[in-house]
Amino acid sequence: MTQAAAAGSRPRVLFYVQHLLGIGHLARASHIVQALAENDFEVTLVTGGMPVAGFPADGIDHVALPPIAVGEGGFSQLVDADGHIVDDAFKANRRDRLLTAYHERKPHIVILEAFPFGRRQVRFELLPLIEAIEATTPRPFLLTSLRDILQERAKPGRDEETVALIDRHFDRVLVHGDPAFVRLEDTFPLTRSIADRIAYTGLVTGRPAAPPVERFDIVVSAGGGAVGAGLIDAALAASRHLTDLGRWCIIAGPNLPQSDFERFAAETPDHVELVRFRTDFRSLLTAARLSISQAGYNTVCDIQQAGCRSILVPFASGGETEQTARAERLQRMGLAVVLPENALSCDTMIAAIGRALDPADLPDVPVLQLDGANRTAELLRDLLNRRSTSQL
Repeated sequence: MTQAAAAGSRPRVLFYVQHLLGIGHLARASHIVQALAENDFEVTLVTGGMPVAGFPADGIDHVALPPIAVGEGGFSQLVDADGHIVDDAFKANRRDRLLTAYHERKPHIVILEAFPFGRRQVRFELLPLIEAIEATTPRPFLLTSLRDILQERAKPGRDEETVALIDRHFDRVLVHGDPAFVRLEDTFPLTRSIADRIAYTGLVTGRPAAPPVERFDIVVSAGGGAVGAGLIDAALAASRHLTDLGRWCIIAGPNLPQSDFERFAAETPDHVELVRFRTDFRSLLTAARLSISQAGYNTVCDIQQAGCRSILVPFASGGETEQTARAERLQRMGLAVVLPENALSCDTMIAAIGRALDPADLPDVPVLQLDGANRTAELLRDLLNRRSTSQL
């Protein structure tokens, strides 16, 4: 019997997520939190990025730290909502608010999205949180929540530092992937050192989408939009030539610069709808013939759940490797056509669309595990059930 069961209350989970550039981390965390709530957990979601409409879902306890994002200097530079570089006082304020949320909620489980495999930029608040967890009696479980494919490390010693933190403080490493598709050791070379902590959940998707209110044959999406201008430009150019393919919806993303959005809007033909954001994106995929997108975790999961054909344009600038690794694996399985970011043009987009819509049957491929959110809830429940009342 767990402490929560003994007290007649639901087990409490504090889930921390920090998105800095796109919204993928926030979307995945929100799907997991929603599933936990539906599986009778009392959940608090702590966010630290710029607000995004629709996240988290209504009814979820939400603590929003003063938001930060990536500055012009890249991931090593953090800025506040007004674009000012954050200082020590700003960081201390965030740290204190996070610690207050922890002490007020008294969670049985704390989940940190990405850290210590990523999000080193916010260790100024996460290391104090970990210290507070270790000083708590009874101590809550501490877990990290990871996507299936990690960014390759450029700096020596980082992997060893990650392993040391896992060994010292973390009870589980939740890998939100299908081990038949990709395993953690494929992108994290020291996996063997923490093998006893790893639990695969399957890929995390949202609830099955309802049929869309309106139908588009081609759905183009650029994630958050901050780095998607090239994809939109090539798709828009192709749409002007491929008028026989039906209606197109091009979702530019909330972070696409306004000047780019206005330029694209001026060039949009009548059979194409250009929008910043669609709350029914997942529904649109269920009726689409083709999706054209980047290869972020959440978008790929949504495409696989919808079952439509896809062209993936993996984000690969600045040494990014994660999306390319995912896209190439899906292409080898016959589940996508890959168009490299540095090869984008009207002609290459038209050619990729032709390959993706080839009437030849898709190969017989294994179905990916897509119920990672509910499986996460099962793993947490099992973890709590293994601890006796006296230990809690």
